[in-house]
Amino acid sequence: MTVKKILTGRAYQMTITLRGIRPPIWRRVQVPGAVRLAALHEVIQTVFGWTDSHLHQFVVADRTYGQPDDLDEAVEDESGVTLAEALGTRNKRFLYAYDFGDNWEHDVVVENIVAGNSGTRPLCLGGKRHRPPEDCGGPPGYQNFLEAVRDPGHEEHVAMLEWVGGSFDAEAFDIAAVNRALTALPVTRRAAQ
Repeated sequence: MTVKKILTGRAYQMTITLRGIRPPIWRRVQVPGAVRLAALHEVIQTVFGWTDSHLHQFVVADRTYGQPDDLDEAVEDESGVTLAEALGTRNKRFLYAYDFGDNWEHDVVVENIVAGNSGTRPLCLGGKRHRPPEDCGGPPGYQNFLEAVRDPGHEEHVAMLEWVGGSFDAEAFDIAAVNRALTALPVTRRAAQ
């Protein structure tokens, strides 16, 4: 049995941290090694609460995975490779990029590879802080957004709050809601069958 085949049957515990934001916005997840990168994209979107409205890609060592098109031959199809296959035995860090305009880069660090029955479905183990609003302009735009919503005297205070639905708690994170959303993902239902 190959090492990649053995790793596919295990669960990967990873911390995913959004770059360029202080204090950090992060999530700790456990996902099956057999999950395809296309499904891992869904997991990351879910645990951060992103809306999957933009392009994305994974960069593992010197390889880029995503949704290839005829214009970008350097991008490998993420639906054809599992997490275990992409990482192999040496890679413990990789990048997940979302929304190439705002450039939300997520550092993904494999903390542990768990043996046994723990690899059946994605699970959020922890996290801190609410993710930035979509289309706010990346890390610098998020800083400006926070300044506006935290200061009632700021000229954009009312407009920014209206834009995000009336309120925004940068410290909010609901792990129970995230895990309910993960349970509803098709990848989770397939893994449980």
